[in-house]
Amino acid sequence: MTLSVTIPDALAATLQRKHPALPRVLLDGFAVEAYRKGMLSAAEVRVLLGHESRWETEDFLAAHEAWPGTTSEQVAADGSKL
Repeated sequence: MTLSVTIPDALAATLQRKHPALPRVLLDGFAVEAYRKGMLSAAEVRVLLGHESRWETEDFLAAHEAWPGTTSEQVAADGSKL
């Protein structure tokens, strides 16, 4: 899928100066937020961003302070394994 984003020229010029790789910055930002909101799994983030390994994705998410949420069901399941 190809996605186009329209940014006003004046703003685009400013953003491009600050972030020469603006399309990648936007893709990374989307991946982080989609992961935080549960829209994408870590494996899907890996595919989306073309990471070579699971560890590269883990490092990427950690660098962006994107930690998976833990539900009460997960805590209860972990506790039952003891």
